[in-house]
Amino acid sequence: MEKLFAYASLKNEDHQKDLFGRILAGTPETLVGYILKEIEIEEEFGLAQYPIITETHKPEDTISGIVYEVTKQELHQVDLYEGVHYKRVEVQLQSSQKAWAYSAAF
Repeated sequence: MEKLFAYASLKNEDHQKDLFGRILAGTPETLVGYILKEIEIEEEFGLAQYPIITETHKPEDTISGIVYEVTKQELHQVDLYEGVHYKRVEVQLQSSQKAWAYSAAF
């Protein structure tokens, strides 16, 4: 199993049902040394704002989220869901466990 740190839409149960066919069980967790920013993505009906993690290396900067265990296949599904604007990066969480998270691809 793979660990996935979710901080935005992947925490949404409707998104989880659509993406995985199930609701994920997760554990609250904190990402240290990052802040949330927004990126603009052009969509069918114009520009939309989406949150994105940005590394600062400052211990006072934190993001609250949830860690889920997913299969490698499910992680691949998330890669496709996040699209070209996001890339998967490995992060270390406050609990010292490592997980995958999605950051800006540029």
